[in-house]
Amino acid sequence: MNNSTLPIACSLTDSEFRKRRKTVLREAGKKMLEVKEIEDGYIYRFPSDDDSLAQIFELVRMERKCCQFLQFRITVESGGGDTWLELTGAEGTKEFLLSLFD
Repeated sequence: MNNSTLPIACSLTDSEFRKRRKTVLREAGKKMLEVKEIEDGYIYRFPSDDDSLAQIFELVRMERKCCQFLQFRITVESGGGDTWLELTGAEGTKEFLLSLFD
């Protein structure tokens, strides 16, 4: 099943999502340096430190289980440059992502 046939929905309950937002998502959002809108999602820029990278990997590890419609791409720039997290998906994904880090 490709991501265009998966429903744009999170499988977490409201309370589970609120807890995730208060922990993993909020912490990642604090580290975020920039957001770029792209056609089918967003690209988020983070610092290159080990803590930020660990948070990004933890976020992807957790979100890929509850939001199977999302596609994740992590780019770590050479020479100690920034880390980029690209989140994309089918139509409706951008609207879902708008409030992900709020």
